[in-house]
Amino acid sequence: MSTLHIPPLAPETVFQIGGFPVTNTMVNVWLTMGMLLVMGLFLRRSLSLRPGKLQNFSEYILESVLGYFDQVTGDRRQTIRFLPVSGSIFFFILLSNWLGLLPGVGSITFHNELLLRSANTDLNLTVAMALVSVAASHLFGFATVGIFTHLNKFIQLGTIVKSFRRGPIAIFTAVIEFGVGFIEIISEIAKVVSLSLRLFGNVFAGEVLMTVMASLFSLLLPAPFMLLELLVGLIQAAVFAILSLTYMTVASAVPHGSENH
Repeated sequence: MSTLHIPPLAPETVFQIGGFPVTNTMVNVWLTMGMLLVMGLFLRRSLSLRPGKLQNFSEYILESVLGYFDQVTGDRRQTIRFLPVSGSIFFFILLSNWLGLLPGVGSITFHNELLLRSANTDLNLTVAMALVSVAASHLFGFATVGIFTHLNKFIQLGTIVKSFRRGPIAIFTAVIEFGVGFIEIISEIAKVVSLSLRLFGNVFAGEVLMTVMASLFSLLLPAPFMLLELLVGLIQAAVFAILSLTYMTVASAVPHGSENH
């Protein structure tokens, strides 16, 4: 029976580059980005009007992803517009989750520290991806409905100013709308928190589960849990990407009552 070693919440620093700490989760991030870059360049060079097996498989995966995304946007043009962000998030999370299940991840050491660790067990990374997702939704909103129209969903200062000329009922309505806008701002912060903690919590819990199972039963028993983690990795990537796509779709929608302007 091997020694049980529960991974800590914070990633461990493996080495430093000019005083900049490089953690074991950061190493996995670089590996993931490197693999995605190599696969992308390879597929681009191998594109042909008579596709081979690899191109056929890639096109099948892309069409499947586009089909699922269409169910959220309801428009293939919108799906293709959001694909660079939501698709990149999906494939990055999926590959980084699956890389965390490879032999050696969580066991190979360098200077008495784990060299490789699943990237999404780093809360810094999941928060960064959540910020990118929410920020992208607002950028798409600015580009689609306009800066002032999009900001008016949150802060309606102009409505409050104009309401002083319309009487107390208009003022009360404007104050209510201002309060609703403030709640919308809080909801944007909640999006970042929920996206980041959901992904981090599920992946970290899976890492702890695999560590415990491998320590108790090092041969056959961990295999079903490995298959389960493959499925969980796919589900978590899909959930994060779909929620990001939903935020971008909603932010790009024209506010009710603004169609005539």
